[in-house]
Amino acid sequence: MIVVGYTPDRYGAAALDHGIAEARVRGTGVRVVNATRGDALVDTKFAGDGDVDALESTLAESGIDHEIESDVSVDPVDALLGAMDRDDAELLVIGIRHRSPVGKLLMGSTAQRLLLQCDKPVLAVKPGE
Repeated sequence: MIVVGYTPDRYGAAALDHGIAEARVRGTGVRVVNATRGDALVDTKFAGDGDVDALESTLAESGIDHEIESDVSVDPVDALLGAMDRDDAELLVIGIRHRSPVGKLLMGSTAQRLLLQCDKPVLAVKPGE
């Protein structure tokens, strides 16, 4: 199973596209995880109902077996690492954005934490320009 860290933006779309491609190559399914901290009333990285409907449509059109998990948790990194702890998880695919070294220092980096803490392979992708 390919686990995709999804956000409803171009970074999430890039991760989804690559996750579907990896699933086809490996002959497996896709588990899409969209997680948010529970402390924010509005989180632009959390997929709303319309986003989930569009995501479901894209996955159905791909013909790949799939699951969608929307998780309100303490930390999105924990949700993704938890999905990767499952026996069937082979690869984590995440979208990344360019951030300055100072930005990483001040804000932390979800992608960096996933790259360092995940015990299984992680594919970090950028959207096309």
